[in-house]
Amino acid sequence: MSISKKPLRGVAIAVFTAVLACAGIAPSALAGQPESIDQVLRAMQEERRAVTRENQEREDRFRREQATQEAELNRLRREVTAAEQEATRLENLRDQLDRDLEELRATLSERQGEFGELFGVARSAAADLNENLTDSLISTQLPGRGEALSRMAQSGSLPTIDELEYLWYTMLQEAGEQAKVVRYTAPVIRGDNQSANETVVRIGPFTAFTEQGFLVPREGTLRYLVRQPGGGAVRAARDVYNFQGPGVTRGLIDPSLGTLLGMVVETPNLQERIAQGRGIGYAIIIVAAFGILLAVFRWLMLSITSMKVRAQMRSSTPSKGNPLGRIMMAYEENRTEDLETLQMRLDDAVLRELPRLESGLNLVKVLAAVAPLMGLLGTVIGMIVTFQAITLFGTGDPKLMAGGISQALVTTVLGLIAAIPLLLLHAFASGTARRLGQVLEQQSISLVAEPDADQR
Repeated sequence: MSISKKPLRGVAIAVFTAVLACAGIAPSALAGQPESIDQVLRAMQEERRAVTRENQEREDRFRREQATQEAELNRLRREVTAAEQEATRLENLRDQLDRDLEELRATLSERQGEFGELFGVARSAAADLNENLTDSLISTQLPGRGEALSRMAQSGSLPTIDELEYLWYTMLQEAGEQAKVVRYTAPVIRGDNQSANETVVRIGPFTAFTEQGFLVPREGTLRYLVRQPGGGAVRAARDVYNFQGPGVTRGLIDPSLGTLLGMVVETPNLQERIAQGRGIGYAIIIVAAFGILLAVFRWLMLSITSMKVRAQMRSSTPSKGNPLGRIMMAYEENRTEDLETLQMRLDDAVLRELPRLESGLNLVKVLAAVAPLMGLLGTVIGMIVTFQAITLFGTGDPKLMAGGISQALVTTVLGLIAAIPLLLLHAFASGTARRLGQVLEQQSISLVAEPDADQR
């Protein structure tokens, strides 16, 4: 029985293609469709040789790269070893230098002896003098003296002869300038924070001023006080500033070297004192102003009325412009009546005039009594505020209690200040009103006691 070769050939080609696929060789690598097994074998052998050459080249490249990396690694290891050896050498050198430094310090301390303490005192003196020069008025005239002193005070080495001589010279210069009154030009910071060169008069280390007022040193620069002292102090400073000599003039100095002048800024003026009383304080001022104006007005009106009454007493013609004239007119209108009726008419006229004379005086008296009561109310409120501050913050900081205490004291003072003039004005005005009332009563009685009335 015969077997056809074509099916066997197809089966062989299929098996070869599968083998190529398993080997990772694409069938397309073949030049064309193989026609026989020999061609397939030759193509496979060529493909294997190509893959072998490629793998060989890859292995050769990997071996060259490995050799390069090993050489670089060896080079780095040699560098690390050299660095470790250098670090060891430097550490040994540092230890040796430390030992040498300690030996040198010990030798220096031994050779210095008492000079070490002497130079320590010199550095301390330089630090103290530099601190004094920082806020000294003399430094505004002679700036830059503290730089060398600061370097000397902070130096760790021994001061040189030049530095010691500079310290001695600066001390003598400061002492000599403290006994002088000097006029010089220096930058001054004004109230608008603008600096300008002005002529300054300095009295020792105590006080410096210009024609506009006193100055205080701040970080080596002169500055006007925010608030100048009162009591003629600025006028006295201006007199010294404009003094040309010869002779002697009187001036003011601050023995605290600026502390007292600086406290002038912290001292409240009258407006700030009143503001410490808050609402109660302003209410007391309003009450006092209204009461004083009313009392003065009534006192003036009573004085004018008293003058008119005295003028009417010298005249026999009655006038409606004064109380006595109106009483005399009432007498003229009722002089035909009997004596008892006339007396009643005159008494009625006098009683009608008295309320006019005493008008407003009771209100002044009430306001004089209310003002200290309002001051007492402000005192109680201020103490309440103080105790609230104590409750919240304790008694460690007195400034926290100052607001309430100031309100209590200021309102008390305002109440007393308001009550005293009100009481005095009420006393003067009421006294004038009583005298006028007595005059009117006396004149009404004298009118009834005239001879013609007796004849009736």
